[in-house]
Amino acid sequence: MLNLVEFILFEAVSQIVRPLSYRAVGRLGRWYGSLGYYCLRIRRARTLTNLRFAFPQKTEEERKAIAAGAYRNFGIAIMQLLWSRYATADQLKQVVRIPDRRILNECLDAGKGIVLLSAHFGCWEFIAQGLRLQIGHPINSIVQRQRNQYIDRIIDRTRRRHGNSTISKGVQSRASLTVLKSGGILGLLGDQSGPKESIFVDFFGRAAATHRGPAAFSLKTGSPILFVVLVRQSDGTYDAIMDRVQDQDLKGYSEEAIVELTRRHVSLLEKRIREHPDQWLWMHNRWKHTMHAPNESATA
Repeated sequence: MLNLVEFILFEAVSQIVRPLSYRAVGRLGRWYGSLGYYCLRIRRARTLTNLRFAFPQKTEEERKAIAAGAYRNFGIAIMQLLWSRYATADQLKQVVRIPDRRILNECLDAGKGIVLLSAHFGCWEFIAQGLRLQIGHPINSIVQRQRNQYIDRIIDRTRRRHGNSTISKGVQSRASLTVLKSGGILGLLGDQSGPKESIFVDFFGRAAATHRGPAAFSLKTGSPILFVVLVRQSDGTYDAIMDRVQDQDLKGYSEEAIVELTRRHVSLLEKRIREHPDQWLWMHNRWKHTMHAPNESATA
């Protein structure tokens, strides 16, 4: 019964979004995000706690401003996901740009596949759709299935628009390696807390359990990790900012190489978050396995 009620609400909001312009969708998302922060306060305490650890030098008012911005960002991202169900290819190409294609072209020209790594930053749901249309290559994304199967089907269809495909997390390993070995693009988000047996690397001064998958896939196949975040601009559109995670000095597949490559891509994420702190998902408990070990250094 709960799933059905959630689905009806999901569809009701979708129908509100459907006729709106892109700018109006953004304004609606900001309103919902502000409602979540100031009125509903879901995970607000967790958000502010994370920000106090990450930015001890900032004032409490500055941290609250970042938190409010993060909630607005989340509201915008959700509304834009619903909008993308109905958006045309031309509309999506207009809202996602690649200012500098040099790193992307180098990775594509190598012909070894690409581990396209991103985070819950900006409107992360635009990454696969927007980049696929800009670069002309399908993206195979590893996804976490939603608890509500009705909503999951809709979101999955949206993600697979324009020739993309999805891979469920439970069967990701073999399918992911097949994509990369065939020269394809494997997309995944790498910023959520991993299980206790994950790699622990420094993230904003605290050890954070981090999934080993991106580094392991890259080192097993020779595919470069292309780290990408979508940075929202003042007009509501997004610039895809790209960095190649340097791996040329890492020789072969080993535990030490996996740890080091993981440390490097997490460092890039922290850099981008520091540049645009209100565009990351601070509501997630990123340090839930390490809250009592703030001084732990990067270890396997």
